[in-house]
Amino acid sequence: MTGTHLLLLGALAAGSLAALLAWSRHLPKTPQVALAAFAGAALLVAVLEVHFAGRTRGDLQEWVAVLAVPLAVLGGGPAAVAVFTLVDRANAADQMGDPLRGGAWIGALERLAIVTTLVAGWPEGMAVVLAVKAFGRYPELRAADSQGAAEGFIIGTLVSVLWAVACAFVITGGMSPGLRLLEP
Repeated sequence: MTGTHLLLLGALAAGSLAALLAWSRHLPKTPQVALAAFAGAALLVAVLEVHFAGRTRGDLQEWVAVLAVPLAVLGGGPAAVAVFTLVDRANAADQMGDPLRGGAWIGALERLAIVTTLVAGWPEGMAVVLAVKAFGRYPELRAADSQGAAEGFIIGTLVSVLWAVACAFVITGGMSPGLRLLEP
């Protein structure tokens, strides 16, 4: 195992741990944003390592998948919170209104589904996931009193999808046909 492989695995493990800690709703917003930023930096390191070093193979690829999936599922929520904090620091809570019910869990399942479809080599599945989410939320978004709920839904979904796509890129090494763990 080379130094770049250790860097990749270390970045994914550290990012997954930071994302897990940031997932806690008991933390104040500042540590959540800091942990999300750390998880994002770890994901960026992993993406750059895969981009410049190429696709991983064999056992290493399996470990990358084991570490990147939790990062995909857990990291997108805190990343969305960090983006909301950066977008409007003064009155983000006032404009966003109450978060939509079940949003954190729906987002985690959305990221898991997106990573799964991309790793399986079926990118069209991402459109199915997003359509199901949009149709499921449409009545709540239409009935919302302010535009803040719709804007929050769009921003959160985009951050979540980009996070999941980056994790899928790390798992597949940028290869489009999907993950082939049994390939010699």
